[in-house]
Amino acid sequence: MLDRYREHVAERAAQGISPKPLTDEEVNELVALLKEPPTDEEELILDLITNRVPAGVDNAAYVKAAFLTDIAKNNTTSPLINRQRATELLGTMLGGYNIEPLIELLDDEEVADKAVEALSRTLLMFDFRIDLIEKAKTNKYAATVLQSWADA
Repeated sequence: MLDRYREHVAERAAQGISPKPLTDEEVNELVALLKEPPTDEEELILDLITNRVPAGVDNAAYVKAAFLTDIAKNNTTSPLINRQRATELLGTMLGGYNIEPLIELLDDEEVADKAVEALSRTLLMFDFRIDLIEKAKTNKYAATVLQSWADA
């Protein structure tokens, strides 16, 4: 996957254009690499998951969000991404598949502060804002997110 990506980058650079975002198939392959990274490829792998997956509700974004959610919820691991970093990366996805897991992570003391930071910067909440309002009645982290929006 990494060799194909490097070839793609070189081809696009020769045309004077940026590389395309990763597809869902490529992100699935990337997830496998994140679980068992080849030696000396860690930096590229982290850059790809951080910067080359489209945000929002693209199929590739779904794969990314699902994997990062699994790490953040302690359902899987990666030697390159810990639970806090996974939560931070979920927060960079702008909205879509990352919102529900970030709201759920407000119940996890270990990563709740990162989820607050992420949700406080997220505008594309759709109907999940109702879930967050309800959660704020009993969850101090959700209340903090709502207050950050009010203060903005």
